[in-house]
Amino acid sequence: MRLTAIHSFFRYVAFEAPEHAAQTQRVLAIPPKRFARALVPFLSRAEVDALLAAPDRSTWSGRRDHALILLAVQTGLRLSELTSLAPQDLQLSAGAHVRVFGKGRKERCTPLSKNTRAVLAAWLREPAKVAGQPLFPNAQGGHLSAHGVHYLLAKHVATAASNCPSLRRKRVSPHVLRHTTAMDLLREGVDRSVIALWLGHESIETTQMYLDADLDLKQRALDRGTPPTGRPGRYRPDDKLLAFLKAL
Repeated sequence: MRLTAIHSFFRYVAFEAPEHAAQTQRVLAIPPKRFARALVPFLSRAEVDALLAAPDRSTWSGRRDHALILLAVQTGLRLSELTSLAPQDLQLSAGAHVRVFGKGRKERCTPLSKNTRAVLAAWLREPAKVAGQPLFPNAQGGHLSAHGVHYLLAKHVATAASNCPSLRRKRVSPHVLRHTTAMDLLREGVDRSVIALWLGHESIETTQMYLDADLDLKQRALDRGTPPTGRPGRYRPDDKLLAFLKAL
């Protein structure tokens, strides 16, 4: 983290003080420390379906949570982007999409599926608790906190785990839902550059981690190729070798 900050500062220095270019380049050439990187966690389709079925949609909070989780899984929005959404950020007519301001206040629009559009349209018909409330308000009509989103997600994961036991072994966070979106797009054959635009990544290289994590994609690549052949079993020498060894 500190080296990243130093690199960022010296990239600024390179523009503002070109007379120190030699020293600047030496600092920028310092390599980052290598560390073990775990594969990104994500949910399978069965786990997503179980999670979406967990909220009790006969209650106001259950309908809110269902709409929030569905939007998160389909769009891959960051937690801060989800909690800052306003109703006017949705476009549910032709060309349905959600508009967000991501990192660096960069605006992007993410398309909505037919099912997500229908769920959000129903949610918008809910009576507002206060004027000008966010798209997904808390019980008082204010903004959901990051802790509040983590809490409601953990609650529904615990409920969903009764029907989908594999969820008991996973720590599900809003960012895991974001990873799930990326993995779904990757498995559908969407190009990495499009996934980067979809998620609001600064660089296409960020999406490389999803390629590393997708075992199914690697298996399909293996199935398309011609792997080397091998035969199981123990080594058995021929008769000439046995005769030679016995004669020693």
